[in-house]
Amino acid sequence: MQTTETGEPPGDRQHGRTHALLKQLQGSGARISIATKSDLVLRDLDLIASFPDARVSWSINTLDEGFREDMDRAVPVERSLEAMRRFHDAGIRTTCFISPNFPGITDPREIVLRAKDICNMIWLENLNLRGSFKSDILGYIAEKRPDLVPLYDRIYNRRDLSYWEDLDEEMRRFSEDQGLEYVTNDDSMSRPFDAPPIVVNYFYHERIRKSSRS
Repeated sequence: MQTTETGEPPGDRQHGRTHALLKQLQGSGARISIATKSDLVLRDLDLIASFPDARVSWSINTLDEGFREDMDRAVPVERSLEAMRRFHDAGIRTTCFISPNFPGITDPREIVLRAKDICNMIWLENLNLRGSFKSDILGYIAEKRPDLVPLYDRIYNRRDLSYWEDLDEEMRRFSEDQGLEYVTNDDSMSRPFDAPPIVVNYFYHERIRKSSRS
């Protein structure tokens, strides 16, 4: 089972829908994976710990509270990191999902440094722009970060992937310097719990095949 929370799921604090679902599944042997931007999940820590191989993931793409507030309804970054720490300390596998990576804004290195001791896996995913979301984000960049307009034009209008290819290589070297394994498109969780987290590159998924192993 996989469930996704964005901020606080509508009505969940009041009605406890996620909690009720977990209670129904308890003892069934179900393998659960929860993705969230909230620390409300702490309410169910003991319950989640009763599931075999449970995994909880937090989406964190900035340490800048101003940018976070501009982008979504996620709780403050420090609250997400504290929730991640508490789950990890409880022996529950955790993932830091650095997504979406905003070119020129998200610094995945600083997030890795904050999360690497409290998670089992770190995912890196690019910012995809489609439909009305594309015009919204490009408008935001033009208003708040006009210095980045040429970069966003190159990536999202001219389809130039070189930014992601360069970041892929930079993150490979950075991960090696930190003693972290770096792979492409592999989210297996077979490593021992106490092993350092693995860094997984999902930049454009299958479209970028330059593996860190090569």
